[in-house]
Amino acid sequence: MTDTETRDLLMRIADALDRLAPAPATTEVPDEADAFIWHAEDSRLEPVEEINCIDIEQLIGVERSRETLLANTRRFAEGFPANNALLWGARGMGKSSLVKAVHRAVLVETSGALVLVEIHREDLASLPRLLAVLRHSERKFILFCDDLSFDGDDTMYKSLKATLEGGIEGRPKNVVFYATSNRRHLMPRDMIENESSTGINPGEAVEEKVSLSDRFGLWLGFHDCDQKTFFEILEGYVARYGLEIDRDILQAEAIEWSMTRGARSGRVAWQYIQDLAGRQKKLLD
Repeated sequence: MTDTETRDLLMRIADALDRLAPAPATTEVPDEADAFIWHAEDSRLEPVEEINCIDIEQLIGVERSRETLLANTRRFAEGFPANNALLWGARGMGKSSLVKAVHRAVLVETSGALVLVEIHREDLASLPRLLAVLRHSERKFILFCDDLSFDGDDTMYKSLKATLEGGIEGRPKNVVFYATSNRRHLMPRDMIENESSTGINPGEAVEEKVSLSDRFGLWLGFHDCDQKTFFEILEGYVARYGLEIDRDILQAEAIEWSMTRGARSGRVAWQYIQDLAGRQKKLLD
C-alpha cells in the first residue's frame, strides 16, 4: 500500500469515527432556531426546524384556558413576572397543542425572543444542567414537559420541586415551566390514598406527594367536550382546509367515528378530518 493510499484510508477511518462520536455538549443556546429538544445523555440542545403546531384560533372549546395561558406567556415574553403552568385533564383536548400554539403566537409578536425547549419526563433529573445553559442567555424560554406524571416509588418529583421553586438558585427569571398531565396532582389517586392509609404521618406523606403541583401558579383544566363543541371543532377544520361536505353528513359521520373510538375530543375530531381529507384527495397544509 502506498503512502497516498494509507493516508486516504486513515482519513476515511477518522471521518467514520467523527460520525460515530456524540455531538458536543451545548454550552450556549444556538441562535438559529426557536425550538429545541433537550438530550440529557450528552447535555445537548437539538434544534427543531419545524414545530408541529396548529393555529391558536383552531383550538375550539378551550377558549378560557387559551386566553389565560396566552396572557401569562405574553407577560413573560415582555419581561414581567409569570407563572409556571400545569395543563391537566382529559386526553386529546389540546393541552400540548395549546402550549405549542401559544409559543408560536407570542414568538411572532416578540420577533424571535421566545424559545420553546422540550424536556422528556425521564430527563428531569438533568434539569440543573439544562438551566445552567439557559440561565445566562438573553432569550426567554418555555421549558415544556409533555405527559408529566409519577408512579410508585418514583422520587424524581423531589428534584423537580426543588428546581422549580425551592433550590438555592431557584428558577431563572428567563425560564417558565409548562407541563401537561392527565392528573391534576401528577400522581394517581391510589398512590395518594396508599400514603394516607400506610404512612406513619399520613397527612405529611400526602402533603409531600401533592405539593409538586403547588409549584405551578396556573392550573388549567381540560374536560371532555360535549357534542356541540365536537361539531364546532369539526366545522372549524372543514372551513380551515376547504373540505366539501354537507353539514348533516359531517355530523352523522362524526358521531359514528366518535362512537367507534369511545370518546369525543379534539384529537378524535382531527383523526376524522384526516380521514375525510384523504377520501377527498386533499392535503392538510
